[in-house]
Amino acid sequence: MAPRARSELTRLADQVSECRRCPRLVAWREQVARERRAAFAGETYWARPLPGFGDPDARALVFGLAPAAHGGNRTGRIFTGDRSGDFLIAALARCGLANQATSRHRDDGLQLRDVWISAAVRCAPPANRPTSAERDACLPWSVRELGLLTNVSVLLCLGAFAWDAALRLTAAAAGGRAPRPRPRFAHGAEFSDGRYTLLGCYHPSQQNTFTGRLTAAMMDEILMRVLAVAERST
Repeated sequence: MAPRARSELTRLADQVSECRRCPRLVAWREQVARERRAAFAGETYWARPLPGFGDPDARALVFGLAPAAHGGNRTGRIFTGDRSGDFLIAALARCGLANQATSRHRDDGLQLRDVWISAAVRCAPPANRPTSAERDACLPWSVRELGLLTNVSVLLCLGAFAWDAALRLTAAAAGGRAPRPRPRFAHGAEFSDGRYTLLGCYHPSQQNTFTGRLTAAMMDEILMRVLAVAERST
């Protein structure tokens, strides 16, 4: 990636982290930071929106729902410091897309290869449920981000909310509207608009991973599919 584009990603990250567009999310993320869990009582929470992170030359974008209240909202990096992040980063490491299998804090040495991680909503929402208005308020950030990630051809959508947001994102990035009828989300679902391919994956939430709805083998299979599609699109 050209130095100017890297600089623009850094500038975008700074702007994202200062966003206060959604009063409900601002209030919640800051309340969580004040009313910390006992296990994190001595920590200073990030309590701001989260920019994406990873390899600026990535061909794949992993697109999540939103930061976890005591995960990314605490650590300042998406899928960091929570069980969902443990599951996802371990899978990326097994597939050669991360240099380590853990994601504990922003300065833990984690490096991603050929993958960028972001989310449909950049602030932790109450009960992990952002509204459609909050999703739409975050969309311009994602459009700018995707525009700077010029090698991305595949979006791995973690859950139905991210799938729907990604359909809107890729349409907006192309200056159009989301397809009608809207492609339905499913684990393993695939949709291409010619420029981008969307792949559906169950979200690596504890509800899904603890019950076996999403297993490590299923996650690995989807990631290998992501790599195959990215290679085909190169």
